[in-house]
Amino acid sequence: MPRVSQRSRLYRTESIVLRRQDLGETDRIITVFTPAYGKLRAVAKGVRRPGSRKAGHLEPFTRSNLLVAKGRELDIVTQAETIDAYPRLSQDLDRLGQAAYVIELVDRFAVQEAESQALYHLTTSTLERLDRETETAAPLLYFQVRLLDLSGYRPELHRCVNCSEEAEPQDQFFSANEGGLLCPSCGPRNPYARPLSLGALKVLRHYQRHGYEEASRPQVGRSVALELEAFMESYLSHLVERDLHAPEFVRQVRRVREAS
Repeated sequence: MPRVSQRSRLYRTESIVLRRQDLGETDRIITVFTPAYGKLRAVAKGVRRPGSRKAGHLEPFTRSNLLVAKGRELDIVTQAETIDAYPRLSQDLDRLGQAAYVIELVDRFAVQEAESQALYHLTTSTLERLDRETETAAPLLYFQVRLLDLSGYRPELHRCVNCSEEAEPQDQFFSANEGGLLCPSCGPRNPYARPLSLGALKVLRHYQRHGYEEASRPQVGRSVALELEAFMESYLSHLVERDLHAPEFVRQVRRVREAS
């Protein structure tokens, strides 16, 4: 289990805003992800009043420095200052959808009030890449692969999880229940296994082995990219035991762009 960091009565923390919920007429409850305390819920008092100084610093996806007072039930945000608002995300629906996907996964996988330095760094790096780079598929895939590593769900991609035989260079199967490959002999006998092409398998192994700069270098063909999207969505949805919302938004944006 991640180490739980003790918060003092008044503490500062960097954060990424995951989501928000209106409270009363002028307040808002925000859920933030922090490096030292994991996921936290706090109240931003008066943030919905016209002219509130905190409002612009507590928008979803925003990376901010917060001064927070520890409360009896919920902590209270007393100051907020933006570090990075990732401005291109809100100007491009594709980028926005990919960023929403990242935030949704962080919200599902982050541990409440537990140190999460590595995941926090991965999240901020991914948002920066989505905001600044031309292509968005590689940053999202790299995030997903590393998220699985950090969460203890790294899939086995080199041996069959049923018979332990080393995978041959050919199409395989994958079982989310077993967390890894099934060979062409074992796969058809497993009702929960799905096909995984050799091309997609090679890309996944490449991303597992390398840092971002090297992992994102090869160009991935459209059919393999779509297969990887479906693979990741299926496996991650299985792990969180519910359907994810952001992938459908990403697909809708793509359909509209292709139609036009």
